[in-house]
Amino acid sequence: MTSTIVAPVPWFPSRNARFDTWARYAAVPREEVRHGLRLMHPRFAALPRLGMYSGPWMLLRAFRSALRRLRREGAKFDAIDAHYLYPDGVAAAWLAEETGLPLILTARGSDTSLLPSFALPRRLIGAALRRADAVIAVSAGLAEGLFALGADPAKVTVLRNGVDLTTFQPPEDRARLRASFGLSGPALLSVGHLIERKGHKHIIAALPHLPGIKLLIAGEGPQRGALTDLAARLGVAERVGLLGALPHQELSRLYGAADALVLASTSEGWANVMLEAMACGTPVIAGPAWGSREAISAPEAGVVLDAVTPETIASAASQLLAHPPSRAATRAYAERFGWDDTTRGQIELFTRVLAARAGQA
Repeated sequence: MTSTIVAPVPWFPSRNARFDTWARYAAVPREEVRHGLRLMHPRFAALPRLGMYSGPWMLLRAFRSALRRLRREGAKFDAIDAHYLYPDGVAAAWLAEETGLPLILTARGSDTSLLPSFALPRRLIGAALRRADAVIAVSAGLAEGLFALGADPAKVTVLRNGVDLTTFQPPEDRARLRASFGLSGPALLSVGHLIERKGHKHIIAALPHLPGIKLLIAGEGPQRGALTDLAARLGVAERVGLLGALPHQELSRLYGAADALVLASTSEGWANVMLEAMACGTPVIAGPAWGSREAISAPEAGVVLDAVTPETIASAASQLLAHPPSRAATRAYAERFGWDDTTRGQIELFTRVLAARAGQA
């Protein structure tokens, strides 16, 4: 049996260079198979400047289309499982209302910390949380945020993110790996989309306080030009490497080559990159986002900042690089966070939701 995942892709008809992101999305196949999973990518209209408000309705149209097609193929459904509360979770809640299917939502970070600061998303997220049969939070801190949005505590389960301990491992020959990246001295790594909330600019701005230390940034996005300009203005351009978006296997090599990962975002629920780096033996410097203190709870895991500024990043990096934990100890810490417990928790939650619905019938 092949599992099917519906992952809609945003679409906008433009050749304007300002919207080159849409061109990349357009290259995504409408259907593909990855790791034995069937992925469907129906398109939904993403309107510049209006997408935050039109997104749920556009996604609902895409979901309906995919649902009709799957039903024509003979597929039957037990529940709707939606990840990220807005716009995905909101559209999923409307679809659950139309179909009568039970609904499980997973909150992941900025869908709970940032988007609810806008009136319409907050109202729709609250309604979706009330409609859901169960809600998953990827950290205890994120669960507290859900309660503030009106989620019923009895419906909320904390199931933390895990890490693929096979894909992410310490390198066999770290010296050779570092040489392949041109690293001869200490190196920091930042991973994430090149957008404002990821905070890459703070790490670049810390470099003048960290002489001789190089920064590698893996990710792509609209702030690439601004980050390049910032590095040039600060006189650190030769120490900043913008590597673009990279596949997981290449990320594993980068984690293994770096001396520390810096996560400068302040709105993550439980960032996957933290555990991925640790699994490769690399400690983490993270901002005080939800989940950071839960993921980094021992010295061998790294350091959690009280605030994200160039100065706090520079101070933490200086101390961590001067007295680094054993990379073997960092890997051993990460081994506590495999996917097995989370998977068991998800199976138990889905079983409980379906049993409760069956009891109501």
